[in-house]
Amino acid sequence: MNKVQLTIYVKETDMSDDLPLYELIVRRLLHEGIAGATVLRGVMGYGRHGQVHRKRLLGVSDDHPMVIIAVDSADKIRAVFPELRSLVKSGLITIADVREEI
Repeated sequence: MNKVQLTIYVKETDMSDDLPLYELIVRRLLHEGIAGATVLRGVMGYGRHGQVHRKRLLGVSDDHPMVIIAVDSADKIRAVFPELRSLVKSGLITIADVREEI
């Protein structure tokens, strides 16, 4: 079975209704039966707008980048992709082939 990696880049402050967007995305992936998902908080990053997001003086953040990663079959990831695209208004979604090695 061909596996792919779904990677979604959003900002920590991105919201959908009352939930952080990254949390809503993980809940949707779980609901759709995706094998697993992980959310990582970036220490520093920037996107197409060129605004650097990083930890500031005294540990206060100006909006961490968040990365959601999931791996499953290409069919399952592609089936959920349209809904994810509608949720991510400002961010990036990538899908890449995965080569499994044990």
